[in-house]
Amino acid sequence: MKLVRYGKAGEERPGVIDADGTVRDVSSLISDFSPETLTPDLLAAIRAADLSALPAAPQNVRLGAPLRRVGHFVAIGLNYAEHAAETGAKVPDEPVVFSKAPSSLCGPTDDILLPRGSQKLDWEVELAVVIGKRCDYVEEAEALSHVLGYTLCNDVSEREYQKERGGQWIKGKSAPTFGPLGPFIATADEIPDPQALSMFLDVNGAHRQTGSTATMIFPVAFLVSYLSRFMVLEPGDVIATGTPPGVGLGMTPPQFLRAGDEVRLGIDGLGEQRHIVVAR
Repeated sequence: MKLVRYGKAGEERPGVIDADGTVRDVSSLISDFSPETLTPDLLAAIRAADLSALPAAPQNVRLGAPLRRVGHFVAIGLNYAEHAAETGAKVPDEPVVFSKAPSSLCGPTDDILLPRGSQKLDWEVELAVVIGKRCDYVEEAEALSHVLGYTLCNDVSEREYQKERGGQWIKGKSAPTFGPLGPFIATADEIPDPQALSMFLDVNGAHRQTGSTATMIFPVAFLVSYLSRFMVLEPGDVIATGTPPGVGLGMTPPQFLRAGDEVRLGIDGLGEQRHIVVAR
């Protein structure tokens, strides 16, 4: 299934994309998609429903983030060797873990807000993992059974805040709209191998990133298991799993986003996002 939330910002309703590509309203089955409601029983109820009997959303309706809110928004840095090299970083021996503020969440076509005074706004196409079952010391062999599904993420980053302002990376990763998710969550059965997905990102029509999850240093199952040793992962937690090479910071000279720029990105099986950068 493909889980979506549609409608005006702040007024989104839960939906499912049916076999014909129509968004069907499932608010009669669930109030919203959120950490409190993401359970196996929820998915079973939706699968058992006659989607054709449910109301269709208006055509070309706005899609919001596919979760009303995230629990813990975890992210993994330097998880592709070529990306580590382009930023001058050592390939990590263990996953580099940081957080994004849950308030950074936004939809797949929402504007990206350029923070006041920002000079180094950057892009990162990433596979995001949505947890569906509590993870506490989960073995790697069992890790994927705790995944509800997968979605597309742009780990928007302000590199000055991240690298030059002291402290942790979270400062450069957490401004409003720095966490676009969607357009949908593809449930795990739709993505049989999360390590076989191609991805891309373009800026103003120019190709910037090409990659595949096959080249991750630490694959999804390992990351879920690894993180569960240090924290309990709960339903509705999201893990952004790292980005392939081609970010603005790694270009010679570095290139960063400005107001009016367009960013388009996608991952096989997970759709595409399109954003315009707007000064805040």
